Amino acid sequence: MGDDCVQGSRAQNATKLSDIARAWGRIRSGLRESAGGRLFDQWLKPLTLVETGEQDIVRLALPSAFMTNWVRNNYGERLTHEFRALVPGVHTVVIETASAAAPLAVVSAEIVSIDQARAESRAAEPMPAPAADPASRPALDPRWTFERFVVGGSNRVAFNAARALAEPGAPRFSPLFLHGGTGLGKTHLMHAIGQAFLAVQPGARVIYMSAERFMFEFVQAMRARDTFAFKARLRSADLLMIDDLQFIAGKDATQEEFFHTINEVMAAGKRLVVAADRAPQGLEGVEARILSRFASGFVADIKPPEPELRRAILDARLAELAVAVPAEVLDLLALRLSSSVRELEGALNRLVAYAQLTDARIDMDFALETLGEVLRGAQKRVTIDEIQRAVSAYFDLKPLDLVSARRARVVARPRQIAMYLAKRLTTRSLPEIGRKFGGRDHSTVIHAVRRIEELRGQDGEIDQAVRRLMRDLEA
Repeated sequence: MGDDCVQGSRAQNATKLSDIARAWGRIRSGLRESAGGRLFDQWLKPLTLVETGEQDIVRLALPSAFMTNWVRNNYGERLTHEFRALVPGVHTVVIETASAAAPLAVVSAEIVSIDQARAESRAAEPMPAPAADPASRPALDPRWTFERFVVGGSNRVAFNAARALAEPGAPRFSPLFLHGGTGLGKTHLMHAIGQAFLAVQPGARVIYMSAERFMFEFVQAMRARDTFAFKARLRSADLLMIDDLQFIAGKDATQEEFFHTINEVMAAGKRLVVAADRAPQGLEGVEARILSRFASGFVADIKPPEPELRRAILDARLAELAVAVPAEVLDLLALRLSSSVRELEGALNRLVAYAQLTDARIDMDFALETLGEVLRGAQKRVTIDEIQRAVSAYFDLKPLDLVSARRARVVARPRQIAMYLAKRLTTRSLPEIGRKFGGRDHSTVIHAVRRIEELRGQDGEIDQAVRRLMRDLEA
């Protein structure tokens, strides 16, 4: 009878894989029609279905990391929705690079994902023991490692604390509480902790989930009258990571369970990581007894990245994409997009994708045209008067010199730089800029802009002056 069950299970698996393959054929046909021939051939045609033993996860592979990021950002949700609609039981669609597909298909340690946890809860016995399935799929994003996290003054403490928590042996501190605004790297660090911890302790049990998912799973367990399985699973973790704690604010029943869960984990000497969008004392609606537990560990904040770090992040991502982007374009992105690393990386990905789709060369004009809306939304309002004052101070001139009729080089070059900055940093038209510089014609402004662009590639002092002025004006 055991053999019959095994054969039946194998037949069921084969049927599910066949269903997924047929669904993939239909989805590909739909993508070809909706995306158009050129876009489909360049981005979607290279997608291949990766065969795995997992029945509720579909893996699609692409030949390069850049293609993977683009398809994941632009078609990830659609692919997930279409697979779920065609194949009941599919929970997740993973899009990965071909080189990473093989290692991801077999996992040497258990990492409990949320969807798997739901299945475990449904199938649990009255006194469940945590499953130790080495083939369970990872919930951690393989891209988010310590090696890919770019470190600067605004995130160094949080990075070092995360590295310390992942080290083998007794933890120096626990819990670790990470806080900072959206898109600054909290989730990246949590995934990095999990992967580094598993690298030194392959048999460890790691659980990562958002606080919102914690609440959802807890409510589901209560409805199913099976909260014991939920409690046992989380409290057995060697490393428990809860993201976006602010989402349980005001949820009394969820906070009660969360309090007892973190108490059990900490009492057992296990590792606990919690992240939120603000410091513990700023989490209104979260019980004081929960917040007090974080005081026994380490609280680290992640601030918005400074200009130097933003530029370093762009350089690091550009090296992965293997695409040439002029330094002045990278400077523009680093100066304008200051609030979020996610926004910064997204702008770079969009810029490179548009260039490849249109066979265009990336330069300043292309960047302004492609990212105009994004850049305008993040741009500090700089006036021509401010530019004239800044340029005059930098070159030790009087503001009146820039609008005078003087043509001496000591005045003419700073005037051209000021016109160039007015074109780049304001929304004023060329005639308006000309009028602000002593009633000059718009053709004079065009000449100044082109001349400074040319000199920036030839004269290091001019380029340095422009960079410094742009940074000071947008600070």
